[in-house]
Amino acid sequence: MNDIEKRVAELNKLLHEYEHAYYVLDKPLVPDAVYDQLLHELIALEKENPSLIYPDSPTTRVGGTAVDGFKKVTHRFPMLSLSNAFGEEDLRDFDRKIRQAIGDNFSYVCELKIDGLAISLKYENGVFVQGATRGDGTVGEDITANLKTIRAIPLRLKEPVTIEVRGEAYMPKKSFETLNQKREENGEETFANPRNAAAGSLRQLDPKIAASRNLSTFIYAIGGDGEAYGIDSHAEMLDYLETLGFPSNKERQLCATIDDVLTFISKWTENRQNLPYEIDGIVVKVNRYAHQDELGFTAKSPRWAIAYKFPAEEVVTKILDIELTVGRTGVITPTAILEPVLVAGSIVGRASLHNEDLIREKDIRIGDTVIVHKAGDIIPEVVGVILEQRPEDAVPFEMPTHCIACESELVRIEGEVALRCVNPTCPAQIAEGIKHFVSRNAMNIDGLGEKVVEQLLRENYIKDVSDLYHLQVEQLVKLERMGEKSATNLVNAIERSKENSMERLLFGLGIRHVGEKAAKILTEQFETIDSLMEATEEQLTAIFEIGEKMADSVVTYFQQDEVKELITRLKDVGVNMTYKGKKVQVEIGENPFAGKTIVLTGKLSQLTRNEAKAKIEELGGTVTGSVSKKTDLVIAGEDAGSKLTKAQELGIEVWDENRLVEQLQ
Repeated sequence: MNDIEKRVAELNKLLHEYEHAYYVLDKPLVPDAVYDQLLHELIALEKENPSLIYPDSPTTRVGGTAVDGFKKVTHRFPMLSLSNAFGEEDLRDFDRKIRQAIGDNFSYVCELKIDGLAISLKYENGVFVQGATRGDGTVGEDITANLKTIRAIPLRLKEPVTIEVRGEAYMPKKSFETLNQKREENGEETFANPRNAAAGSLRQLDPKIAASRNLSTFIYAIGGDGEAYGIDSHAEMLDYLETLGFPSNKERQLCATIDDVLTFISKWTENRQNLPYEIDGIVVKVNRYAHQDELGFTAKSPRWAIAYKFPAEEVVTKILDIELTVGRTGVITPTAILEPVLVAGSIVGRASLHNEDLIREKDIRIGDTVIVHKAGDIIPEVVGVILEQRPEDAVPFEMPTHCIACESELVRIEGEVALRCVNPTCPAQIAEGIKHFVSRNAMNIDGLGEKVVEQLLRENYIKDVSDLYHLQVEQLVKLERMGEKSATNLVNAIERSKENSMERLLFGLGIRHVGEKAAKILTEQFETIDSLMEATEEQLTAIFEIGEKMADSVVTYFQQDEVKELITRLKDVGVNMTYKGKKVQVEIGENPFAGKTIVLTGKLSQLTRNEAKAKIEELGGTVTGSVSKKTDLVIAGEDAGSKLTKAQELGIEVWDENRLVEQLQ
């Protein structure tokens, strides 16, 4: 190694140390002028010697070349959302369910819920190689170049580990104020809040813009199984992340009881304004991994964690009218039409009133002056009425007894608060169902927006979703603002949708309680619509992520004659009814993994955890994260902990790594 190579290596090492001390530990080792001098020296040396540029060089933080767009990234481990709690009652109910499931011998970890953008970071042998947004939880966007500009994110870890971590990128309050001041001076629209500013910064196609925004981050989780790194609890994991060089939030606490959790929440409800960054709540997690495994997941979120949301900003405005809509499941929803008002960063002109009971309970009337907030900082909602300002002519609002779309009598199903139209031919329900069927996450028929659907129904060109596949260009050109080219494109888009994998169709059918993720799980399990239609509740609930309510809904849906007829009509026009995902052809007798549910635990020395998982799945096995009665096989590496113990207690077959490798070969 010559003198220049030695100096470049030395500068890389020094600058990484100085960045970690300044941006993560908040303990600068040298004055800014010294850091800048060393950075400029490295930039000059790299310019003269391009072959000496390290992939994790601190010079990459200044922002590279602009990109044309962001590539999609499929998360190896889904980035699940958390269930929300909005008050003490919700938290105590969460605590009660935990205790019913695992007893009283457990603890919680409380963390501040950073108001930013969820991110995933991948490291190979300790070097940062990819960063992505959460996206829909399964697929995000590759924003590596922008994330490299955040100096709190280490480009090289203190240990050469291969790891994926999750965290939150955010804009500090000071950076937000500076940015908005500059935008105002330049005559540009200001950002509504730091969260929007952070998200907007990280989705800039030019990394130099992201670099100028002075973002930061906190890391709070490992993607996948933390036990692979010899960790037994969430608290240990946060400490481990710090030893690797990641910034984790220090304002966290181990709590023995739900009362301790409530005390922690009370403290930060009062003091959050003093923080240098925005938080919108507190995240509460069961600490030990063994307990998390035992509690498991729903289709959308872990059962062992919950996000407490701070009370939302409240404003005062007037109700001008109350409007009713019929949803695709027949629910009649009242919506307040408001005098437009600014709430939590956006102008609001409508707010949900949910149902008849809520209107009566809060005595909401047209003309009332009301308090409005955003539930979960997202959905506008009427909190209450200011009775002192009620006009004399305000009269109580009466919900109709018959459907506003089809005149059928409304009913209230036992156990529900909503009024519902149960007429299967209700035009409003059909319209909403078709809009859902063609939406992006369902059949994804481009060009078939709400107004076009409404025109098609008005002209009696369609009566249900199967009629879409009989539309002709000659019909469509008669619609408003529909030229021959648009009509041709739409017919082609409808034709292409026939080739979608079955999970899109299943989601598009709009079965109650079956969301996008549940549709994918059901499709992977049953593979054809016929197999799913014949499934029993027992078969459905045997799937780890499917609960009784969802199973009952699926069985009830497919038992209906009109549904069976609809599926037949869709088959007749050529709509695909099978799963087009990855399928593995295996001989069951020769393959010990096919059709088996397998859990990996402990440290593997011959394979990485991801390699083992990929090889098992290639051979038809399913790798899950927790041991249950449904588990067929446990692979136990070194220092296997609670999962191995539970497998032994349940009498589940256990292999060591040597046998795994032998069978894979």
